Amino acid sequence: MDEADRQLVHEVRSQLDGWTTSARSEAYTELFEGDDPILSTEELRLLDAVDSLLERHGGDGVWGTDQYGVHADSSGPASDSLGIVCVYHPQVTRDSVLRGVDDLDDRTEERINAALWTYAERVTDIIERELDEYLGRD
Repeated sequence: MDEADRQLVHEVRSQLDGWTTSARSEAYTELFEGDDPILSTEELRLLDAVDSLLERHGGDGVWGTDQYGVHADSSGPASDSLGIVCVYHPQVTRDSVLRGVDDLDDRTEERINAALWTYAERVTDIIERELDEYLGRD
């Protein structure tokens, strides 16, 4: 990777936080507040309760813990090979919520974790769209 490619990667990384913030908002609205939400109202309430419980016990919660990175394929110029990858998908387990959430049975845990995976992948897609626009790729 030459100096121009390294500079481009640096520029893209400097944009990543802003793109991530707006992509999270867009993905949340689309997946959890739209006409056909991927979780029921009760499941979303439970997920929010888990998030609050984790935060109250000194953790990071669930929302906003997903992490994204820039990757580059070294086979060509960075402008053609840069992409976005989710490097951490949030997940909840009964063990992670300590106590206070009795409604988290196996089926609900699986549905919530599948929804969180879908959410993080959708955020990745939205950030990738921002990256393509930034680089002038179609």
